Amino acid sequence: MNDTRPLRFHWSLSSVDASMQRVHRETTKSGVPDLDAHIAFCREAERCGIESLLVAFGFARPDPFLWSATLGAHTKEINFLTAIRSGVSSPTYFVQQINTLSVLTGGRVFVNIVAGRTPEEHHFYGDFLSHDERYERTDEFWQICHALWRNDGPVDFAGRHYRVENAQVRTPFLAQTGNRPEIYSGGNSEQAIQLAIRHSDCLFTFPEAPKRLAERIRPVLDSGTRVGIVTSMIAKSTRDEAIAAAHGLIERAGDRARDVQIDRRARLDSVGFKSMYELAENDTAWVTPYLWAGAVPYLGATAISLVGSADDMINSIGEYRDAGVTDFLFAGFPDLEQMQFFSAEILPRIREEEDI
Repeated sequence: MNDTRPLRFHWSLSSVDASMQRVHRETTKSGVPDLDAHIAFCREAERCGIESLLVAFGFARPDPFLWSATLGAHTKEINFLTAIRSGVSSPTYFVQQINTLSVLTGGRVFVNIVAGRTPEEHHFYGDFLSHDERYERTDEFWQICHALWRNDGPVDFAGRHYRVENAQVRTPFLAQTGNRPEIYSGGNSEQAIQLAIRHSDCLFTFPEAPKRLAERIRPVLDSGTRVGIVTSMIAKSTRDEAIAAAHGLIERAGDRARDVQIDRRARLDSVGFKSMYELAENDTAWVTPYLWAGAVPYLGATAISLVGSADDMINSIGEYRDAGVTDFLFAGFPDLEQMQFFSAEILPRIREEEDI
């Protein structure tokens, strides 16, 4: 084991109560999830020992700040990994929003910042920067945010993308863990790695074979920043059951889902998302005995999955832990069933191993 810190497990709210929504084009989706279902899932996540829940950003989703605040009012312990993109608001206003959310939730807020993946969607928000320029802007964004959270006086900053003078936020970040939220950045590109090293507590990245991943994330770990992987889970009582469920997922998605993904892939400029499509295209469906890319051509990059029995999941998580991974952001097919299986059959054994 390369890291003695306890592993941390997070879950995505993106497909709760709608596990097959990725077979449809985003322009046909409703941006109004089932609030009661989300509240129930959040409460179950608390019982299941999940660290935080991702509240994602996108035009086909509700506003992540308002959604996190609402879910926070109906829960007691779970943290909300609230997503944001630079360029949507000013850094000062963002800090004000996050700090206010910390007041409303008792400090139960993390931040997930991504540079984005689809230029077309960025244009919806008036953002016309290229992939690399978005990372440059995000670097400036975080410089201002960190200065405001340090609260060492009015902030002056003049960069290519942002300029603030005597900036202040009078609403503090309120949490027992510190004067700012934990920051999770996402991406697979070199720009994402450097951004995480400079500004983040943890880099979320898509998985690959553990040995290859270990080489890619070494600079991040050497800097003291944690690394997490983003993956779906298809876990059953036996490996044969899990594999059957995985293939059943493809059958349910159908060939029309491939057409949706072909169109989506053509519009991407995200290195991470492109890498998952390439993995599904150039390798066998089984990247490792546990990591399966077979659903990616039907359900997108986030359908890269750990597949198998509880023993298989524990072995796979152990391999990634040995590669330096300490955080896991899961989704499931379906989410509630998979999270409950994880909590009952997998998590207690992982915690037992950590205590040895």
